Amino acid sequence: MNSSIFKKIMVATDGSELTKKAVDSAIEITKLNEAKLYAVHVVAPGDFAITQNEPRDAEWKKEIKEHLTTQGKEATAYVENVGKAANIEVESVILEGNPADEIVDFAEKNEIDLIVMGTLGKTGIKRFLLGSVAENVVRHSKKAVLVVRRD
Repeated sequence: MNSSIFKKIMVATDGSELTKKAVDSAIEITKLNEAKLYAVHVVAPGDFAITQNEPRDAEWKKEIKEHLTTQGKEATAYVENVGKAANIEVESVILEGNPADEIVDFAEKNEIDLIVMGTLGKTGIKRFLLGSVAENVVRHSKKAVLVVRRD
């Protein structure tokens, strides 16, 4: 009898080295709970916004968005490969929008039981200026959130 608490787990990944620790934690929790894992990457529009209105800007914006989407696919593919090695089912998802909002919305819409994500551990003015995706997810999510800190 499977009495797992978590049936659906989501790991938010940006493909960074810091995220790999969160991926490892998500894989282990998924394995222990015999759950399904979703690897989610969010492409933020601000990452490819261009303010000028020259015709070439639209092409640059398109190329940057494609590049960021490719990075997202690489990040989620990493989770798929780690999951495959651990014999875990992983579904990759690329979203576009505000990262914290998209993560929270995806978790709600897909009945995710646990969100796993890493944090840069920024403090003070850096956190204030940049905001913290992890902090916003923790504040706004109705789902359980595990924030994995860097070493």
